[in-house]
Amino acid sequence: MIRPSGNSSCMDDASDQQLEKGANCLKSLAHPLRLKVVAVLGAGEASVSQLLRELGTSQPNVSQHLAQMRDKGVLSARRDGNQIYYRVKNPKLFELLALVRELFCEPDPVGDSGEDR
Repeated sequence: MIRPSGNSSCMDDASDQQLEKGANCLKSLAHPLRLKVVAVLGAGEASVSQLLRELGTSQPNVSQHLAQMRDKGVLSARRDGNQIYYRVKNPKLFELLALVRELFCEPDPVGDSGEDR
């Protein structure tokens, strides 16, 4: 097993329950539209109508993805009148999104196409 710098894996101390929680979070982000939702929410809380404008897709599609992310504990929601506002529960997710962007969205300085990643 390849380990990060140091002698132990960053997951060695994690309980099965913590690993399950992490896996569920990653599963809930495993869709391009969900990654876009998190990116949009990086600017702050947004209503469903604001998300629809930013994402350019249908309301049922966005609502389905928001519900899945809320159910997995990635997003929280609050109602204000007839509007529902969403926000990311843990701001550390933006660090994860930045790493995903760095790994998969930025050109490789060596010229590698990234197909092996």
